[in-house]
Amino acid sequence: MDYLDLVKELVRESSSRLVFLVMDGLAGIPVTGRGKTELELAHRPHLDQLAAEGVTGLIDPIAPGFTPGSGPAHLALFGYDPVKYNIGRGVLEALGIDFPLEPGDVAIRINFCTVDEKGVITDRRAGRISTEKCKTLAAELDRIELPGVKLFVRPVKEHRAAMVLRAPGLGSALNDTDPQLEGKKPHELKPGDKASKKTADLTNRFLGQARSVMAQHHPANFLLLRGFAAFQRYPSFAELYKLKAAAIAQYPMYKGLARMLGMEILPAGDKLPDLVEALEANFKNYTFFYVHVKKTDSSGEDGDWARKMEVIEQVDALVPRIAALKPEVIVVTGDHSTPAALKGHSWHPLPVLIWSSTVRPDEVTQFTERACVAGGLGRLPSTSLMPLALAHALKLEKFGA
Repeated sequence: MDYLDLVKELVRESSSRLVFLVMDGLAGIPVTGRGKTELELAHRPHLDQLAAEGVTGLIDPIAPGFTPGSGPAHLALFGYDPVKYNIGRGVLEALGIDFPLEPGDVAIRINFCTVDEKGVITDRRAGRISTEKCKTLAAELDRIELPGVKLFVRPVKEHRAAMVLRAPGLGSALNDTDPQLEGKKPHELKPGDKASKKTADLTNRFLGQARSVMAQHHPANFLLLRGFAAFQRYPSFAELYKLKAAAIAQYPMYKGLARMLGMEILPAGDKLPDLVEALEANFKNYTFFYVHVKKTDSSGEDGDWARKMEVIEQVDALVPRIAALKPEVIVVTGDHSTPAALKGHSWHPLPVLIWSSTVRPDEVTQFTERACVAGGLGRLPSTSLMPLALAHALKLEKFGA
């Protein structure tokens, strides 16, 4: 029996409500020349108040030293072993736009990119093209025909799209073509088994035709493929935790992950206050809320520490509205670190706070990476958060006699 099985055995249904406020890519390292992280530089009185009244610590999404993708990092936050339940990003993107995946489908995430005349990547995100441009590109690529397979290419948002291959006997053991760096050519596909060689052959045919289709669409003149994944069913929040769960997110991939775990997706506008407005409008209807903030991550990936700091401050201003709803438990953290200094995900642990009437408060009065080192939770794997949150909501029975 693993801990997820144990939680499932001990959990009990109640009316207590939990809110997980997840600032994607929240944590960082000191900004060059300023000596503090983006979180430390931000003005965050309301987050600090929650930290002072609650209990704090640090979490590792996978394990110390491992840099996680967004999928496994979120699965860990929700209590799922991120190694055992690892899922490729393609499935999450497809589910995020409510694409009707079928068993055996192989889904892949597309990143539109810019390449030079030698095929070297000069911009992995094609200047973050508009979603309208993404729709145009996806429609053209969707017309490509491949032998013996149904091909679907659908727009997601900005430079992201989703691709689905539907045919018997496809495998998903394939590497990403995205080298995660500018100045390199896309990686060649290397299948891990016979079924995946079939997928690789079809995908290479697609890439050959896509190169011609996209040649005139600079800056989005090529594409990178990430997260090859076959669709499978995951145990839901209702099955595991007896929670009626809802997700409030603005980016499709995170909606897809939530949908995969059985959460209902609540509509929200594109601005940060819209997230809390959706929470307020639906608060009485669910017992668990996942509220996702994306722009802390995207600003970190762009190396824009000032914008990341501003997003944190905007979220902080919304905290009193969340607290005013009086949930039994509020958890605030990120899924992984995205330091602006590194322009990408990193292995650094994340600050976390749990606010509830049942916590044993520590001496921490600031919600920052450095302050939370001294927190009463210590340093934990992210998978510990769900059992802790359920315990503070008085939703777990005693184990053993």
